[in-house]
Amino acid sequence: MLTRFRKSAALAALLMALTVTACSSPSGGTGGGTEDGGGAYGQPSEQASTPPDDAGAAQLMVADSALGEVVVDGDGMTLYMFDKDTQGAGESSCTGECLTNWPPLTTDGTPALDGVTGEVGTITTADGSTQVTLNGWPLYYFAGDAAAGDVNGQGVGGVWWVLTPAGERMAG
Repeated sequence: MLTRFRKSAALAALLMALTVTACSSPSGGTGGGTEDGGGAYGQPSEQASTPPDDAGAAQLMVADSALGEVVVDGDGMTLYMFDKDTQGAGESSCTGECLTNWPPLTTDGTPALDGVTGEVGTITTADGSTQVTLNGWPLYYFAGDAAAGDVNGQGVGGVWWVLTPAGERMAG
């Protein structure tokens, strides 16, 4: 299991590195000149998974980090919430350039869960995609996270945060 995860994580890191290169701003920055919080964390938890209803379904897992347990996708990539979103509003406030640096976690089915205890749902984005939510917060990746375990988006601009397994904002 661990070897398969490492291979998946390596492939995800390569794909995210390509994505980050394509999504970086011309100046090379990814967060509009704001500072990021660093850190690394270990492997996702080994709890039993809920199988997805559909092959294209997103997966939400829990991983240990220097910040504590945080929510990640099935490949170990950290997920974030945005303070400018309104919890439970059913829409995202991240548009335009924001989406370049903070792509949404989307799904083609019911998200599978592994250790996540908060309420998982979905909203429809402006382009018609289905974005995953946790406790009413739309979930996003950070273009500055190149590999599983990166938490470079934590605290960016004072408005981007990782989430606990219960779906609570982890500030600091």
